[in-house]
Amino acid sequence: MISRQDKIFLTIVLFLIALQTVSPWGTMPLGNIVLWWGMDVLVLALILKVRPRFYDRANKTTYIIFAYLYWNISCIVRGGFVAENYWEWKNLFTMGFVLLLPTTIFISTNRLLVQTIFNVFIKYLLPAFILFTAITYPIAWGVYLIPISVLLLFLPLLTRKWQIALLGIALFAATASIAARSNVIKFAVPFLFGLLFYVRPFVGVRLLGLGRLLLLGLPITLFILALTGTFNVFKIDQYMKGDYTTVQESGETEDLTADTRTGLYVEVLASAIYNEYVWLGRTPARGNDSELFGAEIEAQTKTGKFERYANEVSVLNVFTWTGLIGVVLYFLVFFRATFLAVHRSKSWYMKILGLYVAFRWSYAWVEDFSRFDLSYILLWILIGMCFSSSFRNMTDMEFKYWARGIFDIRYRKATLKKVRVKKQF
Repeated sequence: MISRQDKIFLTIVLFLIALQTVSPWGTMPLGNIVLWWGMDVLVLALILKVRPRFYDRANKTTYIIFAYLYWNISCIVRGGFVAENYWEWKNLFTMGFVLLLPTTIFISTNRLLVQTIFNVFIKYLLPAFILFTAITYPIAWGVYLIPISVLLLFLPLLTRKWQIALLGIALFAATASIAARSNVIKFAVPFLFGLLFYVRPFVGVRLLGLGRLLLLGLPITLFILALTGTFNVFKIDQYMKGDYTTVQESGETEDLTADTRTGLYVEVLASAIYNEYVWLGRTPARGNDSELFGAEIEAQTKTGKFERYANEVSVLNVFTWTGLIGVVLYFLVFFRATFLAVHRSKSWYMKILGLYVAFRWSYAWVEDFSRFDLSYILLWILIGMCFSSSFRNMTDMEFKYWARGIFDIRYRKATLKKVRVKKQF
């Protein structure tokens, strides 16, 4: 049972995470690095504190997450011997907290706590969105509302009122800033996946399994094709004709088909090969050598090093900080989590959730910032749900009660009553 004190503390923590999430796009300064470090420590300490109450040790399949977490910790420790100046120590702490987010598994295997997290967002943070629109640019609105995108996966389970409400919010978030192409993708994909529930008589588990393998293998295949010069998916402007431009909030015109990723891949790979950190990574204290951004960054830091500490592409950050070993372990986390969700769950919604997590692996090769924010924390919560035996043993009807319980206390009480009855027998 979640106590009132737990819920108050959780509300405060989620509000601070939301504030940190949108801080890069604030119309005014929103906090500082000391505040964010303090909040990150608070979140991680909270997870470890509540672990004995909420983590089910019966989830023995989480060993791969622990392997990935231990490898990340070793990279953070190595970073302490690598860092040479203020900026590298700053990056070590900031990105080190990001690499510790797999600890979220300690709470996200508990279905009551996960339900409470979404309930707090709907009940308190969603109304607070009005405040955030006044202090942030439109590009940040979809980032703030990212939990709504996850709830779209369960849209068929909800009442008509909440179906309409969530669709309206999602449409608003996806179109608030057309320049934020990622927002459109992050809201459209879970909505489409949620619709799979309606066609389940025509879609078997085998087909879902093929879809999972396709999503897991597609980015690796495209990466190999790009390396061999056969096909580069990022150079979409070569295959599309027409004017696809938009005007940003700053007044500048942006080409929506422009290739903004190939250069990043070239720089990151070249830096790793030249500096010989392909396997072990450069630790989160360092970044990749950069010709595109290095001179501008060096002018600000005065370190004499032309490095970019983090990139927009999540998998490139994992590679730079933890090496190819880290990327392989990261992949295995997704591989195992999605396998359990698709092939070892009773509910169709867990299977759909597994497909969405597989999509997030694919999208990590395109964007999905590696930040201590709502989006990345939610990703680890979803991964924890996939590993959770409690979630995977839920039937479609139990999942319906769980999803509706996010919005209606009557369903939460009904669920708790059923759990108590099961424990008696």
